[in-house]
Amino acid sequence: GRVKMSAEEILVLAVELGKNFCLYFDELECDALCKEKILHRVLRNVHSQLLVVRPDLNVAAFEDVTDQEMQSGKGMHFSIHYYKTTTPLAGMPVAFSVQVENKSYYMCCEREGGEMIVRFKEGEVPKEIPGESNIIFFKKTFTSCSSKAFKFEYSLERGMFLAFEEEGYLRKLILKKVPKDEVDETMKMSL
Repeated sequence: GRVKMSAEEILVLAVELGKNFCLYFDELECDALCKEKILHRVLRNVHSQLLVVRPDLNVAAFEDVTDQEMQSGKGMHFSIHYYKTTTPLAGMPVAFSVQVENKSYYMCCEREGGEMIVRFKEGEVPKEIPGESNIIFFKKTFTSCSSKAFKFEYSLERGMFLAFEEEGYLRKLILKKVPKDEVDETMKMSL
């Protein structure tokens, strides 16, 4: 038959949280970001080119990729790490990482010679971010009528977005200052 538990016994049962669980209390105004989910996606620009990361050359650029290359998928299959947020108005906080030659690289931004540069560094994306971080971007819909396309705003500098810039034959991934309501196709990305 069923064992009836007394209230005292129930209290003794310990709650075990797995590694990926995050205790999250709405009442607490906390700016800590906790990883919520990970999506595996490729990033495309308006020309349907895929973002490819080449850590050996220290470059990330949008390229035309054949189906065959896509299968091998070196440096183009991104993990998009979604974080819980207490301030959803800014957009959904995400971080990007990518696998190349069995190593994991995460995307971050650094100031170099007065300008912001997008970098890929070897390492893992943290499960929790205590406050601000140079790896967090706010994912927003590109325009209100286009829910399939997105733009990614750098969390530490408002108005700076991931975009591409023509450099010779390369369409390099950059951080670009875009005025508030301007529609700039170079920062339009689909997942």
